[in-house]
Amino acid sequence: MSKFNIQDKLSQFSDHWNPRIIAELNGQHVKAAKLKGEFTWHSHEEEDELFMVIKGKLEIHFRDKVEYLFSGDCLVIPRGVEHKPVALEEVEVLLFEPKTTVNTGAEVNEFTKKKLDEI
Repeated sequence: MSKFNIQDKLSQFSDHWNPRIIAELNGQHVKAAKLKGEFTWHSHEEEDELFMVIKGKLEIHFRDKVEYLFSGDCLVIPRGVEHKPVALEEVEVLLFEPKTTVNTGAEVNEFTKKKLDEI
């Protein structure tokens, strides 16, 4: 058990759409990520997903609407809901999701990260 600083963790990398595991609890990963540009449409059939914006503005597109998240905002996306994150400028986020969650769900493409680094 040791404390960690989220800004320190985020300062350790600069690439986008490549989450890093920063903590584990109760079968969940806490991941830090930097996002920029458009991600891919996807869903997670077995897992809910929580986005927490640390810095910037994140758009989460759904088939019928767009949610806008700003620093300090959180959004839980229920399992099975198709969504597409969009970051027009760089956004720093924390993700809370089960260890089994693959970032692109069942989709496999250039964004898919099956093995994440721990920092």
